[in-house]
Amino acid sequence: MSVLVVIPARFGSSRFPGKPLSTLWGKPLIQTVYKAASQHASVDRVIVATDSLNIEKCVQGFHGEVVLTGSSARTGTDRVAAVASRIPAEVIVNIQGDEVLLDPRLLEDLIDPFLQSPAQMGTLRRPMTTLENIHNPNVVKVIVDSTGKALYFSRSTIPFHRDNQNHVSVSSNHTIYEHVGVYIYRRQMLREFAAMPTGMLEAAESLEQLRVMEAGITIQTWETSHPSIRIDTPDDLAAAEEMAPLSAMTTQDTR
Repeated sequence: MSVLVVIPARFGSSRFPGKPLSTLWGKPLIQTVYKAASQHASVDRVIVATDSLNIEKCVQGFHGEVVLTGSSARTGTDRVAAVASRIPAEVIVNIQGDEVLLDPRLLEDLIDPFLQSPAQMGTLRRPMTTLENIHNPNVVKVIVDSTGKALYFSRSTIPFHRDNQNHVSVSSNHTIYEHVGVYIYRRQMLREFAAMPTGMLEAAESLEQLRVMEAGITIQTWETSHPSIRIDTPDDLAAAEEMAPLSAMTTQDTR
């Protein structure tokens, strides 16, 4: 089964303009994300989807594959769908261009169970351990049912613990999960996703995955323990610079 990874990368971020071209561990951020995406054995092809000529030039400079998309895409998922419509892949993985996979094995936790399941769309969750992140609206939370199906994603703390608002995790029944910014879709599911109108919940939370949930479509989640870091601001980049990726992430090849 062919697996395509598409990395949506936008130059014009309000909080961090030019973010994909910022430097992390001596390389452009987009190159670091691209390399991690290329390391899973099931991945046949990795493409950066961007509306920026500067990002296109950067990706070409490290011999990556890049496709220019229109500037009118509503979200990264819509940009991914535009690229996937041109490529005959059965399964498409969406890795946000600012989601740094500190351990490339994180993709195994997404791709491997998806290929063995009937799920049409999936993503990852990870237990949260710090109050700072739990109360940070830039860190998206997810609650799931007993089978791992997502019940809701939010920038707010969910579930809200009425009797202990500083509660982090004392048992598996009370774990608060963060959402990891990677998605996987069957081809037809991604096509349907892109054709849906923007939902009320999506607009309110600015979370594109809520578009399909509001339409009644299930998103399967799997738990990962492997680390990643989301780069939303220059401070996030500075924090990531202090983290040590696996040696496989810092080898000197050009991908």
